[in-house]
Amino acid sequence: MITINMKTIKKVILLFGGFTLLLSSCVEDDSVALPAAPENPKLDLTQYTRADAGVMMQGFYWDVEPRGEWYNVLNTKVADWANSGINRVWLPAPGKGASGGFSMGYDPSDYFDVGEFDQQGTIKTRFGSRAELENLIQNFHANNIEVIADIVMGHNSGGGLQANPFRGGEEVYSLFDENNGNASGKFNRNFNHFHPNEIHNADPQALFFAETDLCHDQPYVQDWLWERDDSVGEFYKSLGFDGWRFDYVKSFDPKWVKAWNDKIGGFSVGENFDGNEQVLKDWVDASGSPAFDFAMFYRLDETLDRAKDLSALGNEGNMLRKLDPANAVTFVANHDTEKDENPDNRISYANKLLAYAYMLTHDGYPTIFYSDYENEAFKPQLKKLIQIYNSIATGAIEIIEANENEYIMKRAGNGDNPGLILYMNISDKATQYDISTNWVNAKIVDYADNSRFTPTTDANGNVTIYAPGKSYTIWSLGK
Repeated sequence: MITINMKTIKKVILLFGGFTLLLSSCVEDDSVALPAAPENPKLDLTQYTRADAGVMMQGFYWDVEPRGEWYNVLNTKVADWANSGINRVWLPAPGKGASGGFSMGYDPSDYFDVGEFDQQGTIKTRFGSRAELENLIQNFHANNIEVIADIVMGHNSGGGLQANPFRGGEEVYSLFDENNGNASGKFNRNFNHFHPNEIHNADPQALFFAETDLCHDQPYVQDWLWERDDSVGEFYKSLGFDGWRFDYVKSFDPKWVKAWNDKIGGFSVGENFDGNEQVLKDWVDASGSPAFDFAMFYRLDETLDRAKDLSALGNEGNMLRKLDPANAVTFVANHDTEKDENPDNRISYANKLLAYAYMLTHDGYPTIFYSDYENEAFKPQLKKLIQIYNSIATGAIEIIEANENEYIMKRAGNGDNPGLILYMNISDKATQYDISTNWVNAKIVDYADNSRFTPTTDANGNVTIYAPGKSYTIWSLGK
């Protein structure tokens, strides 16, 4: 029991999950007894672990530190990520970049140098040595986590100058050999392997490094990237990589992703940086690969930050996950959005957990950003949300309400799995909503721990649910 002195206190304000209860009293006794906090009313969610569950971790942020030690840093995270329900980790592009020890991998020079050749001013990549990479992958595998490599096959950097006759003799950095940024001696390249060349003029959107935009129509390029037994893809698979994240897929035809996957195999996801859900769906259909759901990302940014109106979350078909949930890889932040100074290209810190609550209760395959998960202000709640996704975030989705301040969604569950109800509230004040559930005469609990109320449904499954201001609750069956 809890006792409070009432001699001088006439009014006591109690806060329960964001709701205010005002008690007035004229009691002159020394104390008044209040009920103790209830025991944990939640069910053990491990009994509902889904076979199709799993969450991917983006295992890096822009300009990771310390340079040359990132693989070793990640090795200290493996057990915790595995215990939290992570089943895949996306690692940065492993090859040596033109900027050497400063490279984040997006300026690929030598695909086969993963930290063992002395070139571009370093032996290690920014992330570590080949031995450290292989050790990290083995550790992930020992903890039942697949490892995804970032594949940058649209453009190259760091080669030597040579005249390109297809550019009127202009000198461009298109010579890659043992003395020019390709110490491995594998996949040596020259001007004819970039655009324009004798067989192909340009890719659709070669916005970066146009002079060294790789031409995948060249059989030599196809052979070295994925067709040969000692290709880039086969080499990365031999290191232990289980799948692929294709960088900036707008810069080459989606059929090349399909060709890679047909030959190399494994999970894949494409970065088609576009907020139009139909553009994403068309790319998925053409490539046969899942894609990051930039449409969902921008809808969340729009509703939570710009419009401050959740109504659009109720619209049909405005995200890839609504059109094709099996091929939608959802996310709230990544290395690009978090370094973008334009606030319209990132979800604000204040609304991050609301966005994660949406993502980790809906369908699609969710990705957690390293810097968010390893932020101690977010980590406890993200661990809860990951467990919720991996257990009771299942069954048909029904949108109950989507207005300026509230978004309420119900997952029907299946079999013995009870499903859940998400209640998002972006107003300043606590709100409540009368809802019809699938649970009859049952106590329900907020598994996000943002409300301590434990209401009981009636004989028809009706109940009032609650959400604190600028927060969310996730309701399901209690004990």
